Amino acid sequence: MNKCHIAPLACAAALLGTGLGAAAPTAAHTVHLVRPGESIQKAVDSARPGDTVLLARGTHRESVSVSTPGLTLRGMGRGTVLRPQAGPGTATAPDTATAPDTGSAAGSCAAAGNGICVEGTRDHNVDGVTIASLTVTGFRKAGVYAHEADRLTVRNVGAVGNGVWGIATEQSVRGVFRGNTARDNGDAGLFLANTVTAEQGAMDTGGTLVERNRLQGNRIGVTVRRLRNLTLTDNHLTGNCAGVFVVGDENKPKAGLVTVRENRIERNNKSCPKTARLDALQGSGIVLTGTEDNLVTRNVIRDNVGTSPLSGGIVVFKSFVGTPSERNRISHNLLQGNAPADLVNTDPGQGNTFQGNTCRLSTPAGLC
Repeated sequence: MNKCHIAPLACAAALLGTGLGAAAPTAAHTVHLVRPGESIQKAVDSARPGDTVLLARGTHRESVSVSTPGLTLRGMGRGTVLRPQAGPGTATAPDTATAPDTGSAAGSCAAAGNGICVEGTRDHNVDGVTIASLTVTGFRKAGVYAHEADRLTVRNVGAVGNGVWGIATEQSVRGVFRGNTARDNGDAGLFLANTVTAEQGAMDTGGTLVERNRLQGNRIGVTVRRLRNLTLTDNHLTGNCAGVFVVGDENKPKAGLVTVRENRIERNNKSCPKTARLDALQGSGIVLTGTEDNLVTRNVIRDNVGTSPLSGGIVVFKSFVGTPSERNRISHNLLQGNAPADLVNTDPGQGNTFQGNTCRLSTPAGLC
């Protein structure tokens, strides 16, 4: 006798179990609560993909390394604070004359003085990690540092008073950096690069997005170094030595295809001394150097004033290794009160255009 006639409900369940119209089972994701004084790393190490490690309000003293895909490391707002352990690892002024050693080899990033490390490998990116709703402060190198990360999200994070970078990535793609505050860090508040340890062509980020962040009091608000295909939009940059740097070099593919749009870039007049890698900085709004095919549009750029060769509202500058900037479009920006000029083009590269900008003074004349 056909058993389906005897137990039709059981038979239907059996058919569903074979995949005929069955919905995929939903994995149960666990929240691991960590209170101040408890080990964050222990919770991270025990978490599975899709889990959340939730940090309670208060001060946690630890560096943390994350390599689990899909993990969320989240605080309860800016009152959740991550600081270094007492002793080694506290913030010091960076030596920006050379590229900082992030200690990005597996297992060493946190020990090198970074706060939160998201660590993939050359053969296997760590995918889908989220860092959110906390403050990372006082670390000797970076507050948040990611290497070989795919689809990293960093949102509502305060990265304050770290020795080198507030939030930094290398060899990472398709990131989202939204609603963060990076303040008073030794180098860039937000640093995005292919790599700092080798000369390589620019890396395609697959559309990394930087939006609605506040970058204040850093050496540079945002540095985009040797990358292609990303967007900076609706950010507020003030009180830095320079607002935005988009930087390339002589390697192929060339850096570029960066869109900088609808940002407020005001009074970036902090003074930073010259280093072996870069001239003194003060009063730079947006600097393009050694890059191609960028679009800078609909930004408000006011009162950035300095006497550096890189000073000015929007500056197109020939790179220090002699690579020209080419085919950059500077259009429909509002520029007021920048000095020595609102628009500055000292680059002999071909195809750079300045159209529809509202400004008063340019070098050379005629760009406004």
